[in-house]
Amino acid sequence: MTTHTKSSLDASAKLLDVFKALANPVRLQVLQWLRDPERHFPAASFEPIADPHEVGVCVSHIQAKTGLAQSTVSAYMASLQRAGLVRSTRVGKWTHYRRDEERIAQLVDVLGRSL
Repeated sequence: MTTHTKSSLDASAKLLDVFKALANPVRLQVLQWLRDPERHFPAASFEPIADPHEVGVCVSHIQAKTGLAQSTVSAYMASLQRAGLVRSTRVGKWTHYRRDEERIAQLVDVLGRSL
């Protein structure tokens, strides 16, 4: 009989949240784009509101690149944020997203130890 500790169940639940968030190909693509925002969201194609590395990429720019409705992109970004993969920052009326590299590294470590 296998016994599970509360911490191992918590870690498994967190990994499942990440897997669910990444199971959608658009969410996975957006996370990949945010790894190199200047390459995937070039400043020449829009007026940057804030530094993409420090503050993140405006949700409207993500929406424009995906071609999806703003509400869909917002829901996708909220899913990535709940999974701990991105952080959001408000700049005026705009929400910017950037990868949470520290959290992603922790998840990779947990995944490596779990499997």
